[in-house]
Amino acid sequence: MADYSAPLRDIEFALEHLADLEALSGYEVFAHAEPSMVRGVMDEAGRFMNEVIAPLNRTSDLEGSVWKDGEVVTPTGFQEAYSRYVEAGWGGVPFDPAYGGGGFPWLVAIALQEMLSSACMSFSMAPLLTQGAIDMLAHHADETQRETYLPKMVLGEWTGTMNLTEPEAGSDVGALRTKAVPAGDGTWRITGTKIFISFGEHDLAENIIHLVLARTPDAPPGTKGISCFIVPKFLVNDDGSLGERNDVTCTSIEHKMGIKASPTCVLSYGDQGEGAVGYLIGEENRGMRYMFTMMNNARLSVGVEGLALAERAYQDAVAYAQERRQGRAIGAPAGESSFIIEHPDVRRMLLTMKAEIEAMRGLIYVTAEALDRAAHDPDEAGRERAQERADLLIPIAKGWCTDLGVEVTSTAVQVFGGMGYVEETGVAQHFRDARIPPIYEGTNGIQGMDLVGRKLPMRAGGVMADFIAEVRSLDGALADGGEDLAGIRHHLHEATDALENATNWLMGHGLSDPNQALAGATPYLRLFGVVAGGWVMARQALSATALAASGEGDADFLAAKVVTARFYAENVLPQALGLVAPVTAGAGDLFAIEPKYL
Repeated sequence: MADYSAPLRDIEFALEHLADLEALSGYEVFAHAEPSMVRGVMDEAGRFMNEVIAPLNRTSDLEGSVWKDGEVVTPTGFQEAYSRYVEAGWGGVPFDPAYGGGGFPWLVAIALQEMLSSACMSFSMAPLLTQGAIDMLAHHADETQRETYLPKMVLGEWTGTMNLTEPEAGSDVGALRTKAVPAGDGTWRITGTKIFISFGEHDLAENIIHLVLARTPDAPPGTKGISCFIVPKFLVNDDGSLGERNDVTCTSIEHKMGIKASPTCVLSYGDQGEGAVGYLIGEENRGMRYMFTMMNNARLSVGVEGLALAERAYQDAVAYAQERRQGRAIGAPAGESSFIIEHPDVRRMLLTMKAEIEAMRGLIYVTAEALDRAAHDPDEAGRERAQERADLLIPIAKGWCTDLGVEVTSTAVQVFGGMGYVEETGVAQHFRDARIPPIYEGTNGIQGMDLVGRKLPMRAGGVMADFIAEVRSLDGALADGGEDLAGIRHHLHEATDALENATNWLMGHGLSDPNQALAGATPYLRLFGVVAGGWVMARQALSATALAASGEGDADFLAAKVVTARFYAENVLPQALGLVAPVTAGAGDLFAIEPKYL
């Protein structure tokens, strides 16, 4: 299996020419994050991920994390690597300097996340969950809570978790049963059980800060009656030192098909007494609203995982295809076997992987840029429009990119052939690891429902109309690109028509009969993703063409960007036309068969 090498040129291209890093550096808060500075950060991060984190990936799968008597031991090398990660300050890059952060855009953090998740996804989950918890506390905790927890979490000395899921409350969060009772001293006592809590217990950091959803006495039913609490593993004294162990226990960890070193914990609150000590965040019954801050960032980060695993699997597949001989390629000398990369079908698989990876990267980075603009644009209207764009694209970034993560890693196994099916090559690990991102942080079915039920109706359909108009605005520039870009122009136009027609059908049927619209939500998310990918790939082709014409950059690298975009347009974008039918088929046949015959 090839060693991971951070794709720095591809990342920097996406940061500067698909997202607009230079424009973000024009905001006062990001004045230090101009492109040359960020390139230096990316170079150093790439070396760190290649040398320190990537070697852990195989060990993470073979050893996994081990639970015994309430304690979790991570695999060999994890503790040392995490200490070096903390010492280097990588986890604090996007956060407020007042708490020890670097003050960089979220866009830069997303690029770092990609490299970290490619290097070792299991390892990456501890710092990434912590970043989500930091963001939620920064937005919704009071000053005392922020001062108590954020400095240690930003530094990485303490980690964070998100505690939503229970045995009877998965996607239906409103069914949760964990209770919070006031203790009379400003604190609360938390009792209940949470499941599927990633890094809920581990040996990497000295404290774990759990963000726990629970129901207070007399709270209204459903999601309207949920509050959010800080429940630290160790209580924190007034001077910031650690106090006694809180009443939260890891009772087991799950045995999984992938990400085996990321301990997926069952956490029990209140087994030892009256309950774990918790601290209310904000107001009662507003916990879901607060948690959505964390969930939005987490969903984008999960989309990054789909991209990251695809990138690592692709690198392995390209390396193998260049060293494996099998058969004789057309035109090869008689009597000689050829490297499999010379066979058209292998080339097709590799270029499909490359095109989809670059489309995913562009879409994710553009979404991250929108989040930065939503938080920091000096114009209120600009902030509102950026937040709308981010809200629209996050279900696509999470759903479409993680679906492609499964497909691309599966294709990598296919490139390896029989050697991909055996564990010794390591490529099967990527496929197994890739299967969880479509499930957690809201299944991709939930993402489709969110897109159709909540995001399309934003501003009476105006947000989606703005996006379609932006895609169509590329037509003139593509026409000016002549024959080289003619195929991109043609296929993007047809695919955008398909997206607009499907959108109009959903908007017309969703209000009168939600089942009709929701029946097509998943294929619609796929359709939207294909077209959004085509949009960023068309921009890629235009940027690469302009840079080449001006004599900037590596001519061969830029030419490859154009070819990859053209391949995407000719081989992926046509999928959009075939997806209109399942989007608009409605729900009739779904409910025409009795459940016992399904």
